[in-house]
Amino acid sequence: MDTHQHLWDLEKVNPPWLKGAGELLRQRYTNVEYAEATRGLNVVKAVYMEVDVAPDQHVAEAEHVIGLCRSRQYPTVAAVIGGRPGADDFGKYVQRFKDSPYVKGLREVLHRAETKPGGCLDPAYVRGIQLLGEVGWSFDLCLPPKNLIDGIKLADRCPATRFIVDHCGNADVQAFRKAGSGAAPSHDPEAWKKDMAQFAQRPNVICKISGIVARVSKQWTADDLAPIVNHCLDVFGPDRVVFGGDWPVCLNGATFQQWVHALREIVAGRPVADRRRLFHDNAVKFYRL
Repeated sequence: MDTHQHLWDLEKVNPPWLKGAGELLRQRYTNVEYAEATRGLNVVKAVYMEVDVAPDQHVAEAEHVIGLCRSRQYPTVAAVIGGRPGADDFGKYVQRFKDSPYVKGLREVLHRAETKPGGCLDPAYVRGIQLLGEVGWSFDLCLPPKNLIDGIKLADRCPATRFIVDHCGNADVQAFRKAGSGAAPSHDPEAWKKDMAQFAQRPNVICKISGIVARVSKQWTADDLAPIVNHCLDVFGPDRVVFGGDWPVCLNGATFQQWVHALREIVAGRPVADRRRLFHDNAVKFYRL
């Protein structure tokens, strides 16, 4: 099961960040293309992940993906929609979709250039995240490693809200490779390990094993990803980790198939039951599917 499925039909939504992305991503990516990308992998269900559209497209994006789920024609069975928890009208926005059986959570990407460090700890933002817990929604934390402490503090201030740390805390694969093997890492690997271990101490937080392959160099192996994956699996334990494909963003580093095969290689020595939890069972339980 894939807990991080991005889709965009550029005739329906047009995420602003795509203007600065490479040509590879400035294309149509729908469930038709997703089916081809995941062929043979037995992806039985997928949770749509918001694609950072402009705020004036949040409603259109949510309604579109709810329609996909309702149609029962695709693997997409649930959605994490976009939103701005600190906005004055956030409560009204949540009320609009809170009764949809398909909406399971919300995300705002917190590493955009215009996002100020610590902004997610502003009182209005905290109240917005607390509201998510009240309606039974989760919140996906997508933070750069240097700001993970903000997410830890937010989780502490919103104990009734369920959190997912996206993309293994956005760890940089380069930070865990041998010195001299490529570009300088973007963060301290030991600080990341400490912060992820702190996240794992919070009972309302789980970790999504996703995203890291999007930033690998042209020459990479499963061994390059293993230190990040194994640390997350070890500190969070087998019951609080879920798999995410991050397609099509993952194409910046690897195909969906390559990512799955690499992850399978990394976890091959773990118990079968734990692997099943990672790839399927935990997601079904967490998203109440």
